[in-house]
Amino acid sequence: MTSVCMYFEVHQPMRLNKFSVFNIGKEDSHSEYFNRKLNEQIFTKVAKKCYIPTNNLLLELIRKHDGNFRVSFSLTGTFVEYCQEFMPEVLDSFKKLFRTGSVDMMEETYYHSLSSLYDEMDEFEDQVKIHRQMIKNIFNYKPRVFRNTEAIYDNRIAKKVADMGYKGILTEGTEKILGWRSPNFLYKPTNADIKVLLRNYNLSDDVGFRFSAQMWKGWPLTADKYANWMSQIQGDIINLFMDYETFGEHQWTETGIFDFLRHLPGEVLKHDHMDFVTASTAVEKYDAVGEIDVPWAISWADEDRDVSTWLGNDMQLACFNELKDIGRKIKEKKDTELLATWRKLQTSDHLYYCSTKGLADGDVHAYFSPYDGPYDGFINYMNILQDLKQKIQTF
Repeated sequence: MTSVCMYFEVHQPMRLNKFSVFNIGKEDSHSEYFNRKLNEQIFTKVAKKCYIPTNNLLLELIRKHDGNFRVSFSLTGTFVEYCQEFMPEVLDSFKKLFRTGSVDMMEETYYHSLSSLYDEMDEFEDQVKIHRQMIKNIFNYKPRVFRNTEAIYDNRIAKKVADMGYKGILTEGTEKILGWRSPNFLYKPTNADIKVLLRNYNLSDDVGFRFSAQMWKGWPLTADKYANWMSQIQGDIINLFMDYETFGEHQWTETGIFDFLRHLPGEVLKHDHMDFVTASTAVEKYDAVGEIDVPWAISWADEDRDVSTWLGNDMQLACFNELKDIGRKIKEKKDTELLATWRKLQTSDHLYYCSTKGLADGDVHAYFSPYDGPYDGFINYMNILQDLKQKIQTF
């Protein structure tokens, strides 16, 4: 039997206002960091194009296939806050999916942050616990599998997540850690008792990035063709991990992405040796076939599949170091309001917008960025960090 594990990341960042250097130090300026109007506009647009129609389709497919179609989600805390503030019906649709018993919720950092890369991991643990409480409150569920921000992973992170009681963790199935081995099996870290689910990035990106690319040799990608590709793969599990916004937002309705999804479960289940599993079921069903040693952090981002997406240039490193320093000072002050603001500023997207990568990676960064380029993003973000730094000194 070969199982298909479909996991979707659901996230929206809290985008920033234009913040001039002349605003630094003004009274109550920290209340103006986040662009509420822009965030509401983007969230509402994506909800109508992606979240609502895709959730409705998944519910239809789960019922049609008598629960034999299964998927896993992780919802960031910032995404849930948007749901609660702007469109509660979006969160209600996720609750309805979860109640089918065919949907699994996964853990991550509440703020979709890079806190796992800090020198100390206390902030990372705090954010995971905040996320855990959120999932408990909304779904009355305790996740067993962890997915770090952008699938960032190394031995240290794996050990920490295992020590926190999780049974599985997701990351990228890159050759950097596998060599000749296949991502279509479960592995375990060299230093921790936890199973590692590895993303099949070729098949995942066929849908997430290449689906509408007419110059791609696999175009047009139909559900029967895709299912046939998977049926020929040797291994225990095929992990298809992608952004949920793939459906209707990154790949527009006109590309046929919803028709593809509508027919995919049926085409997969035509193959007697294939089924669908959630991430939690996968770590229970399959044994690890070997160990992986990952001393340096990897991720699912960009061609490099490391953390250079966020820490690849001097601007990003400067912001990251300021962010860490500010956090230490805020915790010394024990100011809950500034702590909450600082945590929102940790969202990885802010550093993502400062990337200076070129070629295809640069195109993707530019697509998501609300700025006129990485230098504009850096200046704006650093201005806000400097303002927050002054607030700590005066409070």
